[in-house]
Amino acid sequence: MTATTTAAAPAATTATATAHTVTTRQMCTFWVDGLFLGISVEHVQEVLRYQQLTVVPRAPAAVLGLINLRGQIVTALDLRCRLGLPPRAGEDLPMNVIVRSRGEVVSLLVDDIGDVIDTDDHLLQPTPANLPPGVQDVVTGVLPLAGSILLVVDADRAVDVSSHLTTGGTPS
Repeated sequence: MTATTTAAAPAATTATATAHTVTTRQMCTFWVDGLFLGISVEHVQEVLRYQQLTVVPRAPAAVLGLINLRGQIVTALDLRCRLGLPPRAGEDLPMNVIVRSRGEVVSLLVDDIGDVIDTDDHLLQPTPANLPPGVQDVVTGVLPLAGSILLVVDADRAVDVSSHLTTGGTPS
């Protein structure tokens, strides 16, 4: 009986620690509509300036198009649209955070790029209920930092546009 109790306790402790501690030591940060967001560097391939897009007819609204990344065709997702935030001002060009998710490479179009920050010793807090539903859909929690709060983005959920199938792009 003692062996069963001892074996179960570490598993419960590990699950609790995983739920509240950021396991990745570094986050690539960026801004979208004034929100300070971060994604684990293990999912980030690179960060680029604006790249020319080719529009995809009848694609979901969040899919702004395709970019040619040194011969690799990459889907470009507007993170503002994916998060349910207002569109970017006409003159402002987005930046690309190129992420790897589920075996694919996808560009997340963001307003501005931040730094890679170390998140050692920061505890992941629950996502606030007052964030817009689209933001809550992709954010796994928040990290209180000195002078700011970082919203931690799940790469797999950020690139999933299957639940947001409103078509955009150019009509066929």
